[in-house]
Amino acid sequence: MPVPITVVIPTLDEAAHIGPCLAHLAWADEVVVADGGSRDDTVALARGAGAVVLERSGPTIAAQRNAAIDVARNQWVFALDADERFTDELRDEVARTVRTPGHLAYQVRRRNLYLGRELTRGHWGRDWVTRLFRRDRRYVERRVHEYLERLEDVGRLQGALLHEPYRDLAEQLEKMNRYARWAAEDLYDGGQRATAWRLFTRPVTRFVRAYLVEGAIGDGRRGLVSSVLGGYTAFLKYAHLWALEDARRPPSGP
Repeated sequence: MPVPITVVIPTLDEAAHIGPCLAHLAWADEVVVADGGSRDDTVALARGAGAVVLERSGPTIAAQRNAAIDVARNQWVFALDADERFTDELRDEVARTVRTPGHLAYQVRRRNLYLGRELTRGHWGRDWVTRLFRRDRRYVERRVHEYLERLEDVGRLQGALLHEPYRDLAEQLEKMNRYARWAAEDLYDGGQRATAWRLFTRPVTRFVRAYLVEGAIGDGRRGLVSSVLGGYTAFLKYAHLWALEDARRPPSGP
């Protein structure tokens, strides 16, 4: 018997992930894929796998998630990404939880796989995200780092999500630039500006925090690479912010 839950998945050019992702969700009563305008076969693959598909559902991941939640037919929703997979333990725990819930929402720990191995230290090793909730909740609309509306009554599940955000370094570098650009737009809209001090200190601070303070050094070379690239992402974000400021600055007089 299907578990009475709607799994919502935002996508954008996820042809490499969406098929395997949906193949692991046959136990869920409903799956809604909210696509942001993919140029590959994501939409066709999702429909072929039996998912409800919403095309061009929003300019941001938060908007896509919210559009999918709007059409959910079940009381409980699980927000999943195309590069995430349920463990058997989490699947069984979710099935039990939605039938006898004790909280309004639940956090899940993500086990993050990086270049073929799990990262167990740093922020990657302590990655808790709120993903199971009632369908009356919505995501706060931001271009990146979207989050669910604040809730006081949030429990934690013991089962974990498997998360492999990048197939290789080439994909990571492409995503880093895209997300840094989106984050810069959020910063610009919030009134922040890219001073020379921020361009220099934010990347260094992010690296030191991830590698030394949060302990990514314990993950060996993978911890070093992920921390360095995290610092570079911070630099890209403020470089994009500076470029935005320059492009939108009123032209000077003759």
